[in-house]
Amino acid sequence: MASPARTTAHIAPVEDSEESVVETSVVESAQESSSETAARPEELRLLEALLFASTEPLEESALAKRMPDGVDVKAALSQLQADYAMRGVNLVRVASKWTFRTAGDLSWLMTRESTETRRLSRAAIEMLAIIAYHQPVTRAEIEEIRGVVTSKGTLDVLLETGWIRPRGRRKTPGRPLTFGTTEAFLSQFSLEALGDLPGLDELKGAGLLDTRLPGGFAVPSPSDDPALREDEDPLEPGDLELTLAPAVEPENEPEKDGES
Repeated sequence: MASPARTTAHIAPVEDSEESVVETSVVESAQESSSETAARPEELRLLEALLFASTEPLEESALAKRMPDGVDVKAALSQLQADYAMRGVNLVRVASKWTFRTAGDLSWLMTRESTETRRLSRAAIEMLAIIAYHQPVTRAEIEEIRGVVTSKGTLDVLLETGWIRPRGRRKTPGRPLTFGTTEAFLSQFSLEALGDLPGLDELKGAGLLDTRLPGGFAVPSPSDDPALREDEDPLEPGDLELTLAPAVEPENEPEKDGES
């Protein structure tokens, strides 16, 4: 008589099933968190439209006022910047404001349209560098650093470019005007802040400083704070008109013989 067949049942451990459920929950939670952090396509479209429509760079706070409530504008800007990183137009931050610009490696395409017809004299370039690094600075202080008298015409040329501005008046005898750079200066030289100005090593590498400098020499670190300092008074009525008066001939540009 044949013995009855035996059947063995294999039951999977309950622990494995529970671990699988836990892992699935963790993955789903991470995906939900990621989707909440990432800006929605419609939010990016709104942000993109605002930036394209504006004729000037916009601050993050100005963009936030025009976006729907609850939108993380900072995260959306970072995401939009990444989206445009490899395109012909890049989203850049200049002077703490956001704007679209032609990609740096394609700027040659616009060379013909953006060529400057007026060149700055060496004196004007030196003066601009002194104002950028030593601001707020007076005309007398500029002359002391340069070691030569500064022509008012050269200062007027820089004022016309919009790269410098009168800040206030120094609390010293004569109350001379103090000068500093503008957002247009940062934009022209693609600087996000004054802290991005070339440092000591960069200036040496470019051959703009003697490698044999005296011990303790340091390049000034200007502040981006537009507020007046303790040694400055506010501008007076008429100061702007005074600085924008018709410019005289700038230095290093003598009149040609025969001209009346």
